[in-house]
Amino acid sequence: MLVQLHPKNPNPRDVKKVIDTLAKDGVIIIPTDTIYAMACRLDSRKGIERMARISGKKVEKVNFSLLCSDLSHIADYTVVIDKHVFRLMKNNLPGPFTFILGANKETSRYFSGNKKTIGIRVPDNIIAQTLVAEAGIPLLVTTIHSDDEIIEYMTDPEEIHDKFENLVDLVVDGGAGGNIPSTIIDCLEDEPLLIREGKGKIVY
Repeated sequence: MLVQLHPKNPNPRDVKKVIDTLAKDGVIIIPTDTIYAMACRLDSRKGIERMARISGKKVEKVNFSLLCSDLSHIADYTVVIDKHVFRLMKNNLPGPFTFILGANKETSRYFSGNKKTIGIRVPDNIIAQTLVAEAGIPLLVTTIHSDDEIIEYMTDPEEIHDKFENLVDLVVDGGAGGNIPSTIIDCLEDEPLLIREGKGKIVY
C-alpha cells in the first residue's frame, strides 16, 4: 500500500491508516529529514524480527535506531545521559543526526536482552514526528538502500514502493527523499566521537 502524506500538514485520516498498520506489528517505510527508512514500533517483536530478516541480519546484530518525537522520550530508553551529551543533543535536535547512547533494560528487553547500545534520532521532519507522536512510542528505523551501483539510496517513494511492496505493509509517500545519511556521533565515551559525517554540521 502506498499512502501519501503532505510533508507539512499530513491528513489525520491517512495518518491513522499508517498508525493502524504499525499497531498490527506492521513494517512500513517512511520519510525522514535525511533518507527514507524502514520502520516498526519499538514494542513490536514481530516487526523487529521482520525488519531484521528484510535487512538480512540477525536480531541481535542489527543496528536499528530509535526515532523519537522530541528529547523528552530519550531518557525512557537510554542509560543516564551525561549533561554535556544532553546539551550536545539539545543543540542539534531535531536534525539529521544519530547519537549512539547506552540502551537501558527497557530497550534491551525488546531485543531479548542483547541490546547494549542504541542510535537515537529526532528528525526534523513533520511526517516522522507526527507518526511517532501518534504511535505513542518510538519507532525503530533502519536505512533502505538502492540496488544501483552508483546511487546508494532511493529517493523516489513510488520506486521504493515498487521494490518493497511485497516485503513491507505500507510505504508513506512524503515527497522526494534525500540521498545523504545522518551524521553519527558516538556518545559512549567521555568525548563524543564523530563516526560518520553525513548531512548537517554538528554544533558543539
